[in-house]
Amino acid sequence: MSKSNHQWHALTSDEVVSILSVNNQLGLDANDVVERQETYGLNILPVGKHRSLVLLFLDQFKAPLVVILLISALITILLGGYTDAAVIMGVVLLNAIIGSIQEGKAVKELSTLSRSVVTPASVLRNGVVGSVSSTDLVPGDIVLLEAGDRAPADIRLTNVRSLYTDESALTGESTPVEKAVAADDESAVMADRHSLVHASSMVTSGNARGVVIATGTNTEIGRVSELMAEAPSLKTPLTATIERFSRWLLWGVVALSVITFGIGLLRGETILDMVMASVALAVGAIPEGLPAAVTIILAIGVARMARQRSIVRHLPAVETLGSTNVICSDKTGTLTQNEMTVCSVVTLEGDYSVSGIGFNPTGSISASKINQKHDVALQRSLEVCALCGTASIEEHHGTWHAVGDPTEAALVVLAQKGGVDFVDLVDKRPQLDAIPFSSERRFMATLHGSKEGSLLFVKGSVEAIVERCSTQMTSDGNVVPIDVERVLDELMRHSAQGRRVLATAVRVLSDGQHHIEPTDVEGGLIFTSMISMIDPPRPEVQDSIAECRAANIAVKMITGDHVVTATSIARDLGMGGDKGLLAYSGVELEKMNHEEFAIAARDAVVFARVSPEQKVAIVESLQAGGNIVAMTGDGVNDAPALKRANIGIAMGKGGTDVAKDAADMVLTDDNFVSIVDAVREGRIVFDNLQKFIVWSIPTNIGEGMVILVAIALGIALPILPVQILWVNMITAVVLGLPLAFEPGAPDVMHRPPRNVKAPLLSLVLVMRAFLVGGLLVLGTFLVYSIELEAGHSIGVARTAAANALVIMEAFYLLNCRRLVVRKKTGPSKSNPLLWLGILATIGLQSMFVYAPFMNTFFGTESVGIDAWLINGACGVVLLLIVETEKHLRKVLT
Repeated sequence: MSKSNHQWHALTSDEVVSILSVNNQLGLDANDVVERQETYGLNILPVGKHRSLVLLFLDQFKAPLVVILLISALITILLGGYTDAAVIMGVVLLNAIIGSIQEGKAVKELSTLSRSVVTPASVLRNGVVGSVSSTDLVPGDIVLLEAGDRAPADIRLTNVRSLYTDESALTGESTPVEKAVAADDESAVMADRHSLVHASSMVTSGNARGVVIATGTNTEIGRVSELMAEAPSLKTPLTATIERFSRWLLWGVVALSVITFGIGLLRGETILDMVMASVALAVGAIPEGLPAAVTIILAIGVARMARQRSIVRHLPAVETLGSTNVICSDKTGTLTQNEMTVCSVVTLEGDYSVSGIGFNPTGSISASKINQKHDVALQRSLEVCALCGTASIEEHHGTWHAVGDPTEAALVVLAQKGGVDFVDLVDKRPQLDAIPFSSERRFMATLHGSKEGSLLFVKGSVEAIVERCSTQMTSDGNVVPIDVERVLDELMRHSAQGRRVLATAVRVLSDGQHHIEPTDVEGGLIFTSMISMIDPPRPEVQDSIAECRAANIAVKMITGDHVVTATSIARDLGMGGDKGLLAYSGVELEKMNHEEFAIAARDAVVFARVSPEQKVAIVESLQAGGNIVAMTGDGVNDAPALKRANIGIAMGKGGTDVAKDAADMVLTDDNFVSIVDAVREGRIVFDNLQKFIVWSIPTNIGEGMVILVAIALGIALPILPVQILWVNMITAVVLGLPLAFEPGAPDVMHRPPRNVKAPLLSLVLVMRAFLVGGLLVLGTFLVYSIELEAGHSIGVARTAAANALVIMEAFYLLNCRRLVVRKKTGPSKSNPLLWLGILATIGLQSMFVYAPFMNTFFGTESVGIDAWLINGACGVVLLLIVETEKHLRKVLT
């Protein structure tokens, strides 16, 4: 039943229903659904082909630092140093295993979460209309579409009422396309197939019923998504920086190894000993844990963001988020709850406030002048809200959701709060006919039978309703001439508060009329009420915006809503801060020259009624000013701006697939708070990468320089090459990698964003690396000398020196949890894995010293408690020196 088997658009609706073996009035039954899901799978889009774990494992050996280690192992084997070669390969393999497993987890996490971004669909099954996840749809399902819906699959229409859809995602058609049931010509191209609605198309007006003809990758958008998902991944800027650093370090290590080899030969050492010493120096000086650490830290960042409802589609987003200093956010659903809520109802004699938020029907209507039960105009308005519409509300696991247009659902909620008995009302006023809402008419009308005759219920924009009314209803049910000026004044009052305002009206038609035409609504209506509603701001967003301000991140609202509404919401959220709130409309932006536009993009907080081209222009203007811009969006029209931004963020619930494909990150809850959480995680990711680098470089320098200094001075090696290999292996993996799991510093969102042009390591951190490297070499030689002077064998002295190197590195690890001294902004969090790593290192080092097989393998000997105490003292001294250096720099600066 894929699209390739039939020319669905050229078949009649009856032929399509027959081919798909479905009853158009009842839909599929449960058994049909199960069987077809087994045949066609879930209705999900591809997330791209990913490499197998074997290929991920092999990729770990491409890094320049790893290549030199493999060459070192090969040379060692050729010279008969099988033990040393085994240790080198152990280091390489361990890092490769860790790196490939973690990268594989990141890919799996991304794939699983990407497939979880689904939308609800109204479907007819077993004769009952219900809401199901779009992933559960199968070919043959009967789907109902309303204005505002996103088509969940490719659908052949069987019943249509004034249906228009936006297909720009697939066809480039800029205006909504009218749909029909009649079959199209077999040669019709996609844009001319009016009997089909494609997945991801938006229903702009009308309603329809249709049968699913294709799901998943068989849909038109599925094919496009599959191609986009297979696009190559970009290399992150940080990864490129590390690779350049690795190549520089590689040549430096090779040069030092050659110098060591040459000095040793000049001093009469054997070629084998010097080869082993040079290899040990190379292995010791190369931070081979760095590639694995980068992968792990990025994977941890992805996993943390996923837990906070942010799916990272492209790894560059992880590190770039930490540098973001401007967030351009959509309003609806991101800054607001996307749950339209009626807040007031105004009749001729009553001004009512409505309690409750969202689609939860818990709440009440409070009268300011008269009792609502005695206001006939209000009661008639509630009937209009209940019956003149196609939406409903449903409860799932304690949460209420809208089924259909959110605005219509808000009116249903209002009717329930007003005590309307829906079952009794439908029985007393059955619907006979309807005129669906359209953007041209700006109203919807339904015809109902009743004892009073045929009743016409109408709702729509205040302007559209008022011009069709000559009278308005009083509280006792009588009619008086309409006071248009008062109605329009009320409209302005509510609109100024950022509210959406609708009007309701009724008309009694002649008995026996069962059909309505647009002419029946052109005049003679009785105005009953004005209803104002808002999309309430998310209560948690205000704190997140304040957090952004503390982090020097500007937040701007870019929306298609009215300037007044957008400005009101922005003001409620505190977006203007102390500088006030500057807002521009798309019309105003259109009149600006380049310089004026750049100033507006920089200074304004709200951009309302803007076009897709203007969204892109705003992003480009901000980037030209040196900003790193994150942009949110959910529609097809947002896709260009999402792609142009440094970080494109799509909405997982209400977003189109085109927007998601164009984005770097998808929010599963459509919440602005999740963006701020992701920025925080991005900063933590970079901090942890920097911590690992600041830890690994001086420790590797110290390990390599121990060999070079000994050979340069012409003295016996304080640590054997094979022992250096052991130290390098356990410290790189067991000690260093726990830094990847460091929690964020308390001040991570209380400092400016990272400058992407700044070097990976500042001059301060480079100087500290050489300080620590020197202390490690000094401490190692000091312990070695103390043990020899105490009369211990050279084997005991070397074992104690190796212990000293490891213990000092463990103490320096504690220094690296906080690279600089900052003002305390909250309690620091613990990292249990770091302490577990230190305990594991002590345990492994104890085996290194006391286990007989380790003594044989590494040439170690047992040491006394005095040696451990000296090692600990060296570690404490190193920790105090580095902490003193950090505090002195804070005082001096």
